[in-house]
Amino acid sequence: MMYQRYFLRIAYDGTEYHGWQRQPNGNTVQEEVEKWLCRVLHLPRVITTGCGRTDAGVHAKDFYLHFNPEIEELIPREEFLFKLGNAMPKDIAVYDFFAVHPNAHTRFDAVERSYEYHLHLKRNPFNRLYSTHCFYKLDFEKMNEAAKLLIFKGDFAAFSRTGGGQRTTICDVRRAEWQETEMGFVFHISADRFLRNMVRAVVGTLAEVGKGRMTLEEFKTVIDSGQRTLAGDSMRPEGLHLSKVLYPYIRDGRYEAPTDLIEE
Repeated sequence: MMYQRYFLRIAYDGTEYHGWQRQPNGNTVQEEVEKWLCRVLHLPRVITTGCGRTDAGVHAKDFYLHFNPEIEELIPREEFLFKLGNAMPKDIAVYDFFAVHPNAHTRFDAVERSYEYHLHLKRNPFNRLYSTHCFYKLDFEKMNEAAKLLIFKGDFAAFSRTGGGQRTTICDVRRAEWQETEMGFVFHISADRFLRNMVRAVVGTLAEVGKGRMTLEEFKTVIDSGQRTLAGDSMRPEGLHLSKVLYPYIRDGRYEAPTDLIEE
């Protein structure tokens, strides 16, 4: 029997978790979500599929997962949102829930993902879990000039974790820019897909430009080389936030069944 598929939109503080994806050792967001789905739905098992994976300590302001609970009747949306939202731990928020076409997929159907990386320049105990303290003076203009070089469709292997297991290292980066904030800087980047550890490696390399340790020409050489050893160190996880995931059939927060998936 084929059970109804649902999308669940959540956000989470990744501080206390070893990332999204289920692991043999260490608490993960996926395990926590599945545990409470089982309890609220009174099921022995619920298997979820996320829109991607985040590493330990990384946060998500916008995250989608799908699941097919073994329940014949349609789950009432408002009641379920209320029960699950109240059951979840305080570091996981439930934003939305809706029934979707059986072929809809949170990972493969996403057309764009966006990340933010937060840097604060002065020591601040209230920012320490969500922004990385930078001890160096950074050249904002130079970092933005370098960021523009990232906007293209091509090979980003230079910023990929070694042994990441990706079938391809081609990404289509559509936005890459720094913005100044009251506390420091935020880096925004959007692409059709990202490689393992890519954003933290990109920010670490841009920081080398900002410190004056790498020229724009050298930054371009790093991109063209495809060699992770030439790029900068990866930044710490707490400053990284998955900020937005886009789907062609979710508009203004409403789900519209994709016509190319609708069976005749």
